[in-house]
Amino acid sequence: MTSPPTAARDHTVSEAVEHYLDDVRPVLRRAVLEAVPEQEPFDWLYGPMRDYPARPSKFLRPALCLATCRAFGGIDDDVLPSAVAIELLHNFFLVQDDIADGSELRRGGSTLHTQVGMPLALTAAGGLGVMAFTQLHANYPRLGSSLGGQIGDEFLSMMIRTMTGQATELGWIRDRVTDLEPHDYLSMVANKTCWYTTIHPMRVGGLVGTWGSIDADRFVQFGLHLGAAFQIQDDILNLTGDEATYGKEMLGDLREGKRTLMLIHLARVAEGADRRTIERYLACDQDARSGDLIQEIRAMMDRYGSLDYAQAYASRISDDATTAFEMAFTSAAPGADVDFVAGLIPFMLERRR
Repeated sequence: MTSPPTAARDHTVSEAVEHYLDDVRPVLRRAVLEAVPEQEPFDWLYGPMRDYPARPSKFLRPALCLATCRAFGGIDDDVLPSAVAIELLHNFFLVQDDIADGSELRRGGSTLHTQVGMPLALTAAGGLGVMAFTQLHANYPRLGSSLGGQIGDEFLSMMIRTMTGQATELGWIRDRVTDLEPHDYLSMVANKTCWYTTIHPMRVGGLVGTWGSIDADRFVQFGLHLGAAFQIQDDILNLTGDEATYGKEMLGDLREGKRTLMLIHLARVAEGADRRTIERYLACDQDARSGDLIQEIRAMMDRYGSLDYAQAYASRISDDATTAFEMAFTSAAPGADVDFVAGLIPFMLERRR
């Protein structure tokens, strides 16, 4: 069994994760694009549906599903439809998120709704969701009705959790919620991010790899810690990253008023005039947040140590992920697939996009 990497080897391990992703990405991208027909009305439906999957991306979620299946003795052909369904759903969420957030940049290019308009973008998002379920339907002839049905149930449960988390985040913004604690953020992230990014891919990969004999709950704690570290780092990159590498607008979360861990920390510790500025910022609609106000909030995060706080929080979560990994993959076969999953622990904190 491969042990999680130590700090001294983190950079090398993260490079190995990138190499693994480079190896599996072409197969996954081809399978995803093959799931979306090149037929009419191409310009109005299938072309927009293919747009985001064809852009440069990590394909992290289907790769994690594939690696987990392999680690527990499964073969690629058995799990590929489920992995493709996960990636199609991911792109469905991205289109919806970009519309909800008013974003203009995604994966280094214009967001779909700014290219084709809101109605066609929403239609394309719906099409991606439909094609995801088409892939799940393809499981039945290969996996049988019992395991195929179980995978379908897992998918539906994950979707409900993800929508719950997304609605919670948007509701906090709409209702100008201010009295939040770190545990509120983690609860929201568990639903919005962790289930579909880490927990669900591993649960499905493990179930397919063992033909349903594994207890899929073994992956929950590891997935929660790994997914939370992923989301915190994503929030940090939105404040500190390079836009060309990050692929999205910098400071977009501040413009939208997202209750990130950094903002929650700042709202708790700011004093005097700074606290009044924070209260004014949190009470604003997005259109009322000026560039100067956003930059002021960003500078306050540095002064009050909010970024350092979030980075330390993510580091502690990663330590917990190391312990949870051992429990989740204790019976997995040693090799490159398990190494990849273990390597995701430092990778989540080191990634720049």
